[in-house]
Amino acid sequence: MSRGTVVITGASSGLGAEMARQFAALGYDLGLSARRTERLEALREEITAAHPDRRVVLQTLDVTDDEAVFRVMDRFAGELGTLDRVIVNAGLGKGAALGRGRFDANRQTAMTNFVGALAQTEAALKVFRAQERGHLVIISSMSALRGMRKAMTVYAASKAGVAALAEGVRSERIPGVDVSVVYPGYIRSEMNEHVEQKTRFMADTETGVRAMVGAIEKRRAKAYVPAWPWVPIGWAMRVLPLSVVRKMA
Repeated sequence: MSRGTVVITGASSGLGAEMARQFAALGYDLGLSARRTERLEALREEITAAHPDRRVVLQTLDVTDDEAVFRVMDRFAGELGTLDRVIVNAGLGKGAALGRGRFDANRQTAMTNFVGALAQTEAALKVFRAQERGHLVIISSMSALRGMRKAMTVYAASKAGVAALAEGVRSERIPGVDVSVVYPGYIRSEMNEHVEQKTRFMADTETGVRAMVGAIEKRRAKAYVPAWPWVPIGWAMRVLPLSVVRKMA
């Protein structure tokens, strides 16, 4: 018997794919979307082999295609019957120092991470308002807590933007709708696979995502994950001078 339905965008790899595995293990039916359909199909085969009772519905989606976002969310609602939780996870980590001639990369990150998240949030809330219930989850980043330098500047700004977006939705207090923002620290994923394994505080994918899933299941309004060391680091990032914070990134 299903515990409910969870939709995850950007589910073809990294944190999204591992969240799909872990939510399936907890008993949820899934709606998974990403641009790379072949990876989604392989993930569905893996999940259904391990959990034959789980339903896994797939949709190809580029979150920068506004019309497609609304169309896909409606399809998930139709095929799954209800949307209990939508996890806005799709993201991009491209970037360069501003003024270095890579506006294209910075714009792509901003459009994917913020405007794409805005479209997903609008589409999810449209369904939630009609259902009069739902759980919206926004995946932000610890980098959202302060301005970051060089290649991280636009990425951090976009993640701060989605956190503010979620807080605004939460402050509206839509009947039956819960809103969570998850701030992952260093968790191994495809986005950071180029980073050396010896990076301090880097959690493996399974461990890091387990902390994310635990916070989501508790419907935490805000969660720094994994809690150690990111809760104290998060406090420090908010109060320390920028000259100190820049050395932490």
